[in-house]
Amino acid sequence: MRGLAEFVMKGRKQAIMAVMLLGLIPLVNFLSPVIVGLIMLRKGMQEAMHVFAWAILPIGGWAIAGDPVPLIMLIGISGLAGLLRVSESWEFTLLAAIAIGVCVEIYLRLQPAVLDLIFIQMQPYFDANNFQEQQLLDLRSVVTSFIGAVYMFLSIVLLMLSRWMQAALFNPGGFQKEFHQLRVEQKVALLLVVLMVMGNFGILIPTSWMLYLILPLLFSGLALIHAVVAAKKLSSMWLAALYALIMLPLIANLVVLVALLDSWYDFRSRLQKPV
Repeated sequence: MRGLAEFVMKGRKQAIMAVMLLGLIPLVNFLSPVIVGLIMLRKGMQEAMHVFAWAILPIGGWAIAGDPVPLIMLIGISGLAGLLRVSESWEFTLLAAIAIGVCVEIYLRLQPAVLDLIFIQMQPYFDANNFQEQQLLDLRSVVTSFIGAVYMFLSIVLLMLSRWMQAALFNPGGFQKEFHQLRVEQKVALLLVVLMVMGNFGILIPTSWMLYLILPLLFSGLALIHAVVAAKKLSSMWLAALYALIMLPLIANLVVLVALLDSWYDFRSRLQKPV
């Protein structure tokens, strides 16, 4: 990735060449938004828009062919990179990333044929377990939001990749320090908790949207754990074990709980105090 970053930062022609070529290849086309994000973070809006205009051509072709998600990611990551550059706040950027998940969900609701294919494949399972119509509707809503949350998560990870590439070239070690300081402040955490409680009862927002509200706290918790491992000079095996188990609901919920506690007690500042 560092080699790719060095190549695209040589000039506009190299960046345009990279986004055009990468944008043509399925799956790999997700690196195109990463490059635009890198240009946005390093050189600002004006230069990034020149590269964006070329990046949108192959990715727009995929959207016309029926796969608009890379286009949503390109627009979303470009916007998030711009917000991060201006605000210098990962907290604000993580909250803004919720919009990407919602946009993907809106698309899936407007184009139900995408989910229809998945549910057709699962129909024998539904029939065998006597799923009722309302259960199928509820499941469809959950799956729609889950897919949106996956792309929200992916957009944040890809933006972090852009930031890491920027730091690798111009500020070695800077991304690690920045990530370790990522923290959801108390007022924002309280707002997220209130919205999650409301969503749990179907008030104002759908219950399935809780996935979007959890992700900023999940990243905050992961950042705290990384910071503790670094401060205490613990083995990297702790992090390996964490990521191996993070898909378990219990572990993910514990990480979110740790992030909520950190919003009130700011464990990082306590770690930095002399003993």
